[in-house]
Amino acid sequence: MSQILYIREISSLPRCSILALQPPQYKIMGNLFCLVQVDQSTVAIKETFGKFDDVLEPGLHCVPWIFGSQVAGQLTLRLQQLDVKCETKTKDNVFVNVVASIQYRALADKASDAFYKLSNTRSQIQAYVFDVIRASVPKLNLDDAFEQKNEIAKAVEDELEKAMSAYGFEIVQTLIVDIEPDEHVKRAMNEINAAARFRMAATEKAEAEKILQIKRAEGEAESKYLSGLGIARQRQAIVDGLRDSVLGFSVNVPGTTAKDVMDMVLVTQYFDTMKEIGASSKSSAVFIPHGPGAVRDVAAQIRDGLLQGNATH
Repeated sequence: MSQILYIREISSLPRCSILALQPPQYKIMGNLFCLVQVDQSTVAIKETFGKFDDVLEPGLHCVPWIFGSQVAGQLTLRLQQLDVKCETKTKDNVFVNVVASIQYRALADKASDAFYKLSNTRSQIQAYVFDVIRASVPKLNLDDAFEQKNEIAKAVEDELEKAMSAYGFEIVQTLIVDIEPDEHVKRAMNEINAAARFRMAATEKAEAEKILQIKRAEGEAESKYLSGLGIARQRQAIVDGLRDSVLGFSVNVPGTTAKDVMDMVLVTQYFDTMKEIGASSKSSAVFIPHGPGAVRDVAAQIRDGLLQGNATH
């Protein structure tokens, strides 16, 4: 009895406000007054005695069920996404999982085809994706598959667009979001990459050491060359100075020979050298043999060496 009273009270309201009511009986009211609400981004399929009649746009529509009209169902026009994971193998016999994201939507002007021609749209799209991926990836090596992701996605999109347009669907975008090989294969690829980088680093390090050794050898050669020039000039200056000293002493002291003057100068230099060596606590120079009787032998050796060096110049 309460339900009958509710229907009587609601019958006095405008028809356009019936479907906006919140109580659960509003659908009953809509059917009673042959009114159907179609939401935004959605179309409804109207049938008359089981035969397709019309596509209802978003809004409020009158569907006189008493004359055999009814809404067979609704079809969303929103963009939808389907993620498909397909296992296949590459040309170099590596099994990979390829993940493709398909973005698609139903076309409003072909809503009847999208509603009637396919019973399971997602399964149909998935079957086409499997077919294209398993025909494209086995032609490529693993490295090429990573590099040619866009070409694989374009092949899938072209095949889906050609097939699904006949069923009232539009393929908006196809993306290959991931190509995932087996974990052991990924580890091996990382090890190969690491080994290649280590080899490159070792090559660069060896090349750097080679350059350092070359530069060090060039520096040592230049240093020894300049040191040789300095020693040669030093010896020449010593010989010139000794010659002038001997000549001057022979002139000023009659009866002395050049040999006497030379022996005196060499002995003086010898003791000056010994004094300098003894004054240094860190000196490592040693004269062997050493003693008062060996001074004449040292002087003779030094004199002979200087005379030979002077003769060569």
